[in-house]
Amino acid sequence: MKILVPVKQVEILDEDFEIRDDGRAVDGDYIEHELNEWDDYSWEAALQLMEKNEGAVEAVPMTVGPDDAEEGLRKCLAKGGERGIRVWDDALEGSDPIAVARVIAAVAKREDAKLVLAGTQSTDHGHAQTGIATAALLGWPHVAVVSELNYTPGADKATVRRELEGGVEEEIEISLPAVLTIQLGINEPRYASLRGIKQAKTKTIEELSPEDLGIPADQIGEAGSASRVRRMYVPEKGKAELISGTPAEQAKRIIEIVNELKGA
Repeated sequence: MKILVPVKQVEILDEDFEIRDDGRAVDGDYIEHELNEWDDYSWEAALQLMEKNEGAVEAVPMTVGPDDAEEGLRKCLAKGGERGIRVWDDALEGSDPIAVARVIAAVAKREDAKLVLAGTQSTDHGHAQTGIATAALLGWPHVAVVSELNYTPGADKATVRRELEGGVEEEIEISLPAVLTIQLGINEPRYASLRGIKQAKTKTIEELSPEDLGIPADQIGEAGSASRVRRMYVPEKGKAELISGTPAEQAKRIIEIVNELKGA
C-alpha cells in the first residue's frame, strides 16, 4: 500500500520586503522558504503508519515546485522514506490550488496510492483547498482537519477523528482510497538525525513534468486556474490615540474625533 504525502515549501517574508514590479507577488529577494508546518504533521502520520506496518506500507512525499523545492523533500526523507517525487515545468507557474490539485491527483493515480495525506492548509497563502480539491478530482471520499488516524493495511476502511466547533470531535469511518487533510497536533513530528540528513542526500527524487503525467497545458498555470492574483499590496495602517483627562474632557475629544471623521 502506498501513502502519497503532498508537501510544500512555504514563503517566509523578511521583516522588510518589497512587492514585485508587476504588483502580483513579493520580490523573491525578500523571501526565504521552509517546509509547511502542517506538512510536518502529515508526513509524520505517514511515517508512523509505515513503521507500524513494516513492509506493508510505503510513504512517498511529493511536491510541485522548481529546483529549490527539492529541499523540502530532502527534509522529509531525512526523517524516513526512500524516495520522493517533484513535479515541475515553467508552465506550472501561476497555478492556483485547483491546478496544483490536478497534479497531485495525477501522481496519486500514477502511484496507485490508497491514501493521500495532505496538510490542512499552508502557512503562507492558507487557502485550505488543495487537499479537498484533490479528493474531488479523484472522486475519492475525504475528511478534513483530521486529529487522529487509525488504519490497518489491507483493510478497505480507516477510522479518523476530526475537530468540530466548540471542542467537539467527530469519529468517522471512511472507505479507501481516500484523501485526508491533517491538523496540527495529531502527533509530535520527529527531528531528523544527522545520519538521516546525510542519507537523504543520496535518496532518489523522481522529477516529472505535467506532460509525463498526461496533464494538458490548459489545465495548469494561469490558463488552468480558477483564480489568479490581481494585486498584492500592504494595506494602509491606521493609528490609535490614547484619550486622557477627566470623563468630560474625554467625551469632548471623542466628539471632536467623530466630527473630524465626518468632515464636520
